[in-house]
Amino acid sequence: MDATITRLNPRKLLHSKWTAVTPVRREKHFLVTAVLEPDSPTLPIEFVDLEAVHSRKTRRMRWRELTDTASWLQGWR
Repeated sequence: MDATITRLNPRKLLHSKWTAVTPVRREKHFLVTAVLEPDSPTLPIEFVDLEAVHSRKTRRMRWRELTDTASWLQGWR
């Protein structure tokens, strides 16, 4: 199955909800808790912090990884 690409605006990701297609350690549902601004305002946003709802663990990742529907689904499912 081919992964489709979801179009996202990184500035609108804060507080968005995500579901991991393949949960690890019962971590399936996530919330974007921070959109990390670059040091220079002319640079694009690259990273977000995702917090697992179940464990409250936070992971930092490139926001573009959320566009891979083979790994992430928007919303909680």
